[in-house]
Amino acid sequence: MDNATPKNIKNAEASQPNHDELLSQVGQLTRTLHDSLRELGFDKVIQEAAQEIPDVRDRLSYVAKLTEQAAQRVLNATDKALPLQENIAGNASDIANDWRSLLDQPFSEAICREMVVATAQSLQMMAADANTTKVQLMEIMMAQDFQDLTGQVIRKITDLAHNLESQLVQLLVEHAPAEIKREVDASLLNGPVINHGEDGATMASQSQVDDLLDSLGF
Repeated sequence: MDNATPKNIKNAEASQPNHDELLSQVGQLTRTLHDSLRELGFDKVIQEAAQEIPDVRDRLSYVAKLTEQAAQRVLNATDKALPLQENIAGNASDIANDWRSLLDQPFSEAICREMVVATAQSLQMMAADANTTKVQLMEIMMAQDFQDLTGQVIRKITDLAHNLESQLVQLLVEHAPAEIKREVDASLLNGPVINHGEDGATMASQSQVDDLLDSLGF
């Protein structure tokens, strides 16, 4: 059934100017924002931030990959070392029990010789297992080298987030109402930090950023 009645066509034609006007207003707002950002130099900041986002994603993927590889190396080394340690513990227990039983028996030189030979063989196997365990422990230790690489990557990502936040806060301050702008502490532009500086100067905290956003209605 055709719903294109004269009344519907008339309503569609009447709404067309409003639609065009809305698009025009959005375009004007976009242009105004673009010009303002360019005059303040923030267009380059936003462009750089947009370019950094894929790099941040790749860096986080790199951190996840190294962490996963390190965890797998540790698990593999542990799986190899645990049976060796169980063998060492079992052999040591057997040697102790055998010698305890020997002491409860009448002395026999032949039996003592057999016991000495068996003990020497067990100790030799235990030494081999201990050396292999040492290799696996070294593997576990070497697997921790990912922390140096991932630490550097995470610090770079943290610096990027800190710089981006500082620029965005500065942008908000530049366009904040005069009464709010006067209340903003100049140290806020340094961005939030966890600890105070070595000089004891008070730096901005995350709560200050939150207060600024609240005062601006965000």
